[in-house]
Amino acid sequence: MLLMTVVESADAIADAVAAIRFDDYCNSRLIRAAVEREFITIGEALNNLSRVDSSLFARIDEAPRIISFRNKLTHEYDRVDDALVWGVIQKSLSPLRATCSALIASQKYEED
Repeated sequence: MLLMTVVESADAIADAVAAIRFDDYCNSRLIRAAVEREFITIGEALNNLSRVDSSLFARIDEAPRIISFRNKLTHEYDRVDDALVWGVIQKSLSPLRATCSALIASQKYEED
């Protein structure tokens, strides 16, 4: 399920940065690459969701911005702003995960 992909990638990002500071993030190419890859996965899952279930997609407030962020990470990889990525992690990741988890739960409820 596409929403589960978002949740799993959000969890992977949270795990990757749980015990580090911004400076640590900036100084670790491996962590930056892993985080960016998970954000790309999130953006791709949401982009696919927009095609297969537009009404569900519409319930994720920031989804179009997340897809745009994915495009930036993918196509402008040589100009990625670490502070921007860190800010998205700090401000937007948890709410996105919560929204997608709630949507998953509501979908399961509707199926029962």
